[in-house]
Amino acid sequence: MNNGLQLMRLAASNPATLEHARAMMERQLQQMKRLVDDLMDVSRISRNKLELRKEFAELATVVNRATETSRPLIEAAEQELLVSLPDEPVLIDGDPVRLAQACSNLLNNASKYSEKGGRIWFQAEQTGDEIVVTVRDAGIGIPADKLPSIFDIFMQVDRSLERSQGGLGIGLTLVRQLVQMHGGSVEVCSDGPGHGSEFIVRLPVVIVSKPSGQVKLDHKTSEAPATARILVADDNLDSADSLSMMLEMLGHEVSSAHDGLEALETAKRSKPELIFMDLGMPRMSGYDAARLIRSAPECNGVVLVALTGWGQEEDRRRSLEAGFDHHIVKPIDFAIVEKLLEDLNGSHY
Repeated sequence: MNNGLQLMRLAASNPATLEHARAMMERQLQQMKRLVDDLMDVSRISRNKLELRKEFAELATVVNRATETSRPLIEAAEQELLVSLPDEPVLIDGDPVRLAQACSNLLNNASKYSEKGGRIWFQAEQTGDEIVVTVRDAGIGIPADKLPSIFDIFMQVDRSLERSQGGLGIGLTLVRQLVQMHGGSVEVCSDGPGHGSEFIVRLPVVIVSKPSGQVKLDHKTSEAPATARILVADDNLDSADSLSMMLEMLGHEVSSAHDGLEALETAKRSKPELIFMDLGMPRMSGYDAARLIRSAPECNGVVLVALTGWGQEEDRRRSLEAGFDHHIVKPIDFAIVEKLLEDLNGSHY
């Protein structure tokens, strides 16, 4: 990422180089975010701080989310992903985000240890009262003496493989822990080096049913979103300015503030419909500013979104108690911002 910044500085008038640097920095940022998220998840699980948000999740939805997450890595390696799902809808009582994370980690692992242009198989089938998910590849395989410890933290089959998407050896540890938290199990099979590997996840099925009608697909509307009045409050000038610029490029009317008191005053003056607010700001915290904004008649009906580096359940509880409607963990996934804007467009206009 540092090299990318230098490239952008030196090639300010070269659009091709700027685009190359931007794409590279985006890939590296996503890689860094994934590594940090994995480390924090392992820490939370080890301290029993990770809570599942269970619901009746349709298996196909979980798999679609997992494959979409892993697809950029697979496509970059020019690999082919073959997905097979049960013909009938299958519902699982679980946390769809965490289940998708476990499946995505298995797909990432298969891609990482497969050759360019290789093939990866993802298969799910119902067997009795459980769903069996299999992720198979034809990659480098696993030596017999490594199989018993493959799910151990920081375990890597071959540390000499300096691959661009290499991780810390914690992805499979998370898979095992998340699957076990859902009452399931995971095992691995391999015929040895050069013969690929196969990971088998077993999860209990709670409900299997046919839908009474056609499943409604989630298609984004082609209609241009309505303009919204938005306030961005963050004492980090780069964060505030970059988010404001992106929102303005989408056609919204954006104002900004760089401390809690200024955020309160600006909110009363500009009467925004949506506020993105950092929690740790000078002069007045985001928590206190949110409480005062909620009580201000000028800001009646405003949607408050907390921006923070903390994403544990206690942090989300505190922001909810302060009056926030949503809680976004930094670095901000702009897809989440766009979804909030879509929801705002549907409910406020």
